[in-house]
Amino acid sequence: MSGSNPYRDRIYIIKDIILTLVQYGELNQTALVSFCGLNLKKHKSILDELEKNNLIQSEERHLGKRIITIYKPAQEGIEFCKTILEPYESLFPRKKNDQTKNEF
Repeated sequence: MSGSNPYRDRIYIIKDIILTLVQYGELNQTALVSFCGLNLKKHKSILDELEKNNLIQSEERHLGKRIITIYKPAQEGIEFCKTILEPYESLFPRKKNDQTKNEF
């Protein structure tokens, strides 16, 4: 491993995405991947899968000539975090010291 972003299991990436959206309410795609420390090309499939499974929601908005994608947490995603991801992380905590807060 090299660089400042150590490897994260997919489950923790999913949790980080949902919790970041809960924290901010809604974010554009660029801000979301930035706040979560993700690479859009590499992790776009995760966003698409979360949306397909109704864990997050997206909508396109027109900003001048540009179209931006806005993501929001879905109620199912919040419940998924509370019932599945939080207990999982309690049993299998991340190895890094700066763990995500478990607040809703």
